[in-house]
Amino acid sequence: MKNKYIDLIDQTFDFPQDEFMVVDGNLMFNDINLMEIIEKYGTPLKITYLPKISSQIQRAKRLFKVAMAKADYQGKYNYSYCTKSSQFAFVLHEALKNDIHLETSSAYDLDLMEALEKDGSVNKEEIYVICNGFKRPQYIENIAKLRKNGWKRIIPVLDNKNEFEDLADLIEEDTMMGIRIASEEEPNFDFYTSRLGIRYSDIVKFYKDTVAKYPNFHLKMLHFFINTGIRDTAYYWNELSKCVKVYCELKSICPELDSLNIGGGLPNKTSLAQDFDYEYMVEEIINQIKVTCNAYGVPEPDIFTEFGSFTVGESGATIFKILDIKQQNDREKWYMIDNSFMTCLPDTWGLNQRFILLPVNKWNDEYQRVFLGGLTCDSQDFYNADYHANAIFLPTIRSRRENLYIGFFHTGAYQEAISGYGGIKHCLMPSPKHILIDRDKEGNLVTSVFAEEQSAESMLKTLGY
Repeated sequence: MKNKYIDLIDQTFDFPQDEFMVVDGNLMFNDINLMEIIEKYGTPLKITYLPKISSQIQRAKRLFKVAMAKADYQGKYNYSYCTKSSQFAFVLHEALKNDIHLETSSAYDLDLMEALEKDGSVNKEEIYVICNGFKRPQYIENIAKLRKNGWKRIIPVLDNKNEFEDLADLIEEDTMMGIRIASEEEPNFDFYTSRLGIRYSDIVKFYKDTVAKYPNFHLKMLHFFINTGIRDTAYYWNELSKCVKVYCELKSICPELDSLNIGGGLPNKTSLAQDFDYEYMVEEIINQIKVTCNAYGVPEPDIFTEFGSFTVGESGATIFKILDIKQQNDREKWYMIDNSFMTCLPDTWGLNQRFILLPVNKWNDEYQRVFLGGLTCDSQDFYNADYHANAIFLPTIRSRRENLYIGFFHTGAYQEAISGYGGIKHCLMPSPKHILIDRDKEGNLVTSVFAEEQSAESMLKTLGY
């Protein structure tokens, strides 16, 4: 009878997969022996596998290069990384090895740009810095400062009409700019139109009546963003079509316009059952843009993408130890982890996000249905289902002394920022130790500690003690 955990996975998924395999009953992640990592660094543990960041960037570049070649597409492709997904230096330094551009969201992001220029990671005359988001005065001032200091390719993207007045008051240099379209939200959303951007019907008139009268501002980019990211849905293709049509209308009166920014990234895998047809989706995007532009008789635009989660998400893993077992009634058995879902993986609580969940060891043991509980006092601090099923199955343990370890994978985007890295956590749960894993020129693993587990002293200092 096949009742081992590895049998369950083999029967449910196409396994092993590119980044997951099992050797001697233990899980390998990107050819990393996770049990060796746990034995060296302990748990709870955050892991960033740096080579995955570069491989994701190169993957997307290949997809667009091939799609453009197949369609004989005349525009260029520009990969940009959304810093908001993870602003850590190790992420930016790895990503910038791949000839990319950057997208920012707030005033302090531009201080980050200056830090990258000082350490030699970027050339301020060559990199595009796309400034998105609603802009408070400090953000506007920082944009103006960078442009004055020689950042020739900084592109403020207007979120609303008033921002242009503020930019025009501070910037005298020739400056590229963009306009963001307020796209319609998906049908099941709480409201119809995004709070960000300018309405479709207002953009052409706004350009003619206002922007065109300022000779030092050059409209280069039309930008749209879809919250769902790039998905093969009628909703996504409809919004893309509308955006390209606005681009064509605007291009007919603004020859300087030459770039279309298709905000919203390619999807990450959140289940072993998922198999996204990235090639099809990218080819369809390129074909739709080309066909519409040809119909309007305008040149095909350069394409900018802003991939945040796609860039960094799959580089991350979060490892926990099962501390104890609690049988709360006849049907509900709880495995208690050694930290908190609310503080380590806040998307699981705030967005009901699901990640790839796998045990690190005991793959040759029998399995059972369990619930996973975090250590805070909050009733919402739990994890009870996967994307492919409404239940969690993990290797059976009968004593806390059996040392079962579990991993959540593809957790590299947003979790530290949303949980407040280095700050105060619910019930004073400490941030886990965070390690970086890289490879040297010979392909050997190189590990280092980015941050130790958060200390009581640092928390008390933040609290004013």
